[in-house]
Amino acid sequence: MKEFLTAVDNLVWGPPLLIMLVGTGIYLTFKLGFLQITKLKLALKFVFSKDDETNEKGDISSFGALCTALSATIGTGNIVGVATAIKAGGPGALFWMWIAAFFGMATKYAEGLLAIKYREFDNNGEVCGGPMYYIQNGLNNKWLAKIFALFGVLVSLFGIGTFAQVNSISEAMKTGFNIPIIITAIIVTTLVALVTLGGIKRISNVSEKVVPFMAGLYIVGVIIVILFNLGQVPEAISLIIRSAFNPEAALGGAFGVTFIIAMQRGVSRGVFSNESGLGSAPIAAAAAKTKEPAKQGLISMTGTFFDTIIICSMTGIVIVLTGMYTSHLDGASLTTAAFEIGFPIAMIGKYIVNIGLVFFAFTTILGWNYYGEKCIGYIAGERAIKPFKIFYIFLVFIGSFLSLDIIFISADIVNGLMAIPNLIAIIGLRKVIFSETNLYFNSLKQKSCT
Repeated sequence: MKEFLTAVDNLVWGPPLLIMLVGTGIYLTFKLGFLQITKLKLALKFVFSKDDETNEKGDISSFGALCTALSATIGTGNIVGVATAIKAGGPGALFWMWIAAFFGMATKYAEGLLAIKYREFDNNGEVCGGPMYYIQNGLNNKWLAKIFALFGVLVSLFGIGTFAQVNSISEAMKTGFNIPIIITAIIVTTLVALVTLGGIKRISNVSEKVVPFMAGLYIVGVIIVILFNLGQVPEAISLIIRSAFNPEAALGGAFGVTFIIAMQRGVSRGVFSNESGLGSAPIAAAAAKTKEPAKQGLISMTGTFFDTIIICSMTGIVIVLTGMYTSHLDGASLTTAAFEIGFPIAMIGKYIVNIGLVFFAFTTILGWNYYGEKCIGYIAGERAIKPFKIFYIFLVFIGSFLSLDIIFISADIVNGLMAIPNLIAIIGLRKVIFSETNLYFNSLKQKSCT
């Protein structure tokens, strides 16, 4: 089974998808004037501003929409995904995660913009949005929209949403706190049910509180590791860059890592982590209380910045500077060992990883429940949402007992399939993206002149 899934994974994540994914980001970056650099300060200002458009249509604030999206993106990919990428592709895989994330910020901007531009409202006044709606209303292609929604349901149920997250939580609780898997599975399943059955507003409320806390705790822990190993940081970064282009020379032929493997693992794990181009984040972005598509695009763009440029980078640098990437360990165990060696008090380093992993994974489960709910609602109507939630909660429970290798390979496959119709839509609607962007920034200039 593993060999078969690996073959399918290599086929899905072959050169065509890599070119399509990174190429879309590169194209948007140049056409938008390197917006992820020139407008990053403005985007961060919007994120931390309390100037929510509370009188506008929508379900939650723009910050709440970002936190909901971040709750889904900041997950096991930031701890386990980075470790598996470096283990399979060498330290150079982290460099390709950076490249994919940089250009992915432009893609994430486009997704957030289109989510607001083409969203709809149901009979209850709740938002219906995401790629299926900008494919339907922008490209006028319901067939492609339903394909996207189908893949979205599969990613939610069998990819990022359930198995990868709860499996990592169970492993962290077992190794870090000696709690039996069955106990963790019961507790996590119960908590997920209590939150997700409350809908987007409850998910958003939990995410707004948990996401800043969990990210802050993890970042502080990494900074301490880096400060206590400052001398190794320049060599670690140098190794990451060298092995990105010539991994065999940097690591030795015994590792069996090639340039293509390093790039493939870096890009695919980067997408698993920050979801740029995947089409998930715009489902949350569509719920924001705003009337400006471009403004929400900027706010959405920061999700990739926080997720990969900051958090994934920190995890990867710790793994490389401690030298643990050469060990026999993989996944959460590899990251935990790196923190134990790098942190001045080994036990605290271990707890930082395990506690961070639990929070990261739990909020990802919540966010992806919402994504899957909207996708199944688009395909089969509101009557399908409740059965979906029950099945989702059931899969959360059984995810604790599955193999980690098969989980991540399966997640990679459905991620790639989900990205394809979304990227087609972004390219097809590129003129709308450029037009909305120009209108918005021209209006900002006029306001600043008056």
